[in-house]
Amino acid sequence: QFPFGRRLPCDIYWHGVSFHDNDIFSGQVNKFPGMTEMVRKITLSRAVRTMQDLFPLEYNFYPRSWILPEEFPLFVDEVRMMKDSDPSWKPTFIVKPDGGCQGDGIYLIKDPSDIRLTGSIQSRPAVVQEYICKPLLVDKLKFDIRLYVLLKSLEPLEIYIAKDGLSRFCTEPYQEPTLKNLHQVFMHLTNYSLNIHSGNFIHSDNVNTGSKRTFSSILCRLSSRGADVKKLWSDIISLVIKTIIALTPELKVYYQSDIPAGKPGPTCFQILGFDILLMKNLKPILLEVNANPSMRIEHEQELSPGVFENVPSPVDEEVKVAVIRDTLRLVDPQKKKIKDVQQYIESGKKKVNVRHNFVVCYRCQALEHVPEAHEELLDAGPADRPEYDTSRSPEPGLPSLCLKQVFPKYSKQFNYLRLVDKVAVLFIRFLGVKGTTKLGPTGFRTFIRNCKLSNSNFSMASVDILYIDITRRWNSMGIDHKESGMCLQAFVEAFFFLAQKKYKSLPLHEQVASLIDFCEYHLAALDEKRLVCGRG
Repeated sequence: QFPFGRRLPCDIYWHGVSFHDNDIFSGQVNKFPGMTEMVRKITLSRAVRTMQDLFPLEYNFYPRSWILPEEFPLFVDEVRMMKDSDPSWKPTFIVKPDGGCQGDGIYLIKDPSDIRLTGSIQSRPAVVQEYICKPLLVDKLKFDIRLYVLLKSLEPLEIYIAKDGLSRFCTEPYQEPTLKNLHQVFMHLTNYSLNIHSGNFIHSDNVNTGSKRTFSSILCRLSSRGADVKKLWSDIISLVIKTIIALTPELKVYYQSDIPAGKPGPTCFQILGFDILLMKNLKPILLEVNANPSMRIEHEQELSPGVFENVPSPVDEEVKVAVIRDTLRLVDPQKKKIKDVQQYIESGKKKVNVRHNFVVCYRCQALEHVPEAHEELLDAGPADRPEYDTSRSPEPGLPSLCLKQVFPKYSKQFNYLRLVDKVAVLFIRFLGVKGTTKLGPTGFRTFIRNCKLSNSNFSMASVDILYIDITRRWNSMGIDHKESGMCLQAFVEAFFFLAQKKYKSLPLHEQVASLIDFCEYHLAALDEKRLVCGRG
């Protein structure tokens, strides 16, 4: 541990909180710049909402959300309209503070008038969401799933999902929300940090019982009841990929700001905690994404009043040790050296045992090569994962990988969703100054001019008005006042406006895709022209 940083370079840096824990210029860091900001409740809700505007059916796994205080009037109006159209609708809503964690400040309401607007909501913005009233129950208890997802690379996008996760249970039997039980947090909120204080919380040495269990134990139970566990996994994988696709555009803006192209800098990877709720019909619902999921493998036990000791938690150890171990195996910097050695030997057409050669060459550095797991092992379900693959591994002490690659493996099924990614590439191109995250008025005008988007019906004066109106509104929402200009979300809104103006008769996602093609065509022609002029 180096609390004050370290001068000598390392292969891998493991930061505790964020990318900015220390200034580093090489190697790999276990955090992405901007990830902590991106998974805050408001930012995540905005990112998913953008995708819901484009692909409403594909992004129906996230509850309907409103951002407070700015959307409070909209929240009131929409709830009133929905109640008027369906008098039998008796909703419950859950209010979550933007920067809250471990269940802090969360409460349930039945009506918009119940929101605590006095003081706290102004100083502490929040998201209010439709509460899922019919969750899947096990032993009459509500529970959620914590799944660990490795974002190994942003460009190209590479995502892995752990084959097992944690199921965290409430500690009071579930009842649908009523005015009488809304305040009963041990019934409605699955947060471990809340339920551990319940007298009903059960610490268990068995992964199949207690208030915290493995997800694979729940899947086995569902499978024994005839549930389609393969479809459930498929739906969860789809949810994870789509959520990360919603986050990547802004992450790329943060990335180029902290690690500008062409300058020395580290590469990044990050373990994320996805919190997922299963509905009664087994549809997965995204609750939130955690940039710093707890990796503790013990819990505190009170021996006597005021005296505590740390006791190992077998459930946490089984899941979390495997996630960290295999993350390090996947980002192992020696893998590149292995490939280089292999290519060198193959190019010389020498029939040599590459693995054996590698161990000999690097034995002096006390390094061991961890072999790639076989594809069939990566595809094994969480319930039937073998503990050790001694028959296939040269190192019999190492288990098979618990992390399954889902992207780019399934990229063909999801690439059509990556429209905002392409809009972000345009945004970054016109930022001008390296290290910035906001587009100035000159950059926006250059974008319009180079992409041939102004005409007699849309003059440059109209362009300036559009820039000022959208930028002013987004800046008034309290979105990062460190620098002035148009943030990516504001640029996306402007881009959608231009797409709707230019291609009136198409659905929004086709309008946006058409405008992206139009811009890319003109920018490619401009680049070609500059190249020819440069040669001349």
